[in-house]
Amino acid sequence: MKITYNSPVILTYTLIATSVMILSDFILGQGFTNTFFAVSPQSNFSNPIAFLTLASHAIGHANWPHLVGNFSFILLIGPLIEEKYGSKLLLIMMLITAFVTGILNVTLFPTGLLGASGIVFMLILLSSMTNFKSGTIPLTFILVVILFLGKEVITSLQMDNISQFAHIIGGVFGAVFGFVFGRTDKPIDIPHPY
Repeated sequence: MKITYNSPVILTYTLIATSVMILSDFILGQGFTNTFFAVSPQSNFSNPIAFLTLASHAIGHANWPHLVGNFSFILLIGPLIEEKYGSKLLLIMMLITAFVTGILNVTLFPTGLLGASGIVFMLILLSSMTNFKSGTIPLTFILVVILFLGKEVITSLQMDNISQFAHIIGGVFGAVFGFVFGRTDKPIDIPHPY
């Protein structure tokens, strides 16, 4: 039996985030994560690093339970999504989700942001659209919206250190990507007989 690197984007993402957590926890300190892998509400965007954190915040995590919680979902759902959509498209979807979430967080909220939970919710909603056909809405999609995003809307009214906004935006992007790229009844290009 041979071990294969079966999901390059998801596995590489997992290894990078875990490496950042190890560096932050055991070698460089939490300041490393806060500087390079967290969006700060006081970001100065003339600094290229602050601009980079708009997407890199999806790599940094506050602690090990935060990282394990997010990557349990990512490793469970991600390889199936990567197989369906391909590595390149999945990477683009992840970068768009992280970047837009970072921009909206800086624009709308006076709080910092770090963690992969926006990506998690994007993958959850995207996975519920795997059998999407034109003119239909999968019941799994409706139930996931009610259960996952409904819970986030309700808990967003509580004062905690969790960014339900990132979860909701990630879910919205997953739904949009599912509707745009997930149809199973796309026309097949049949070559002309002549």
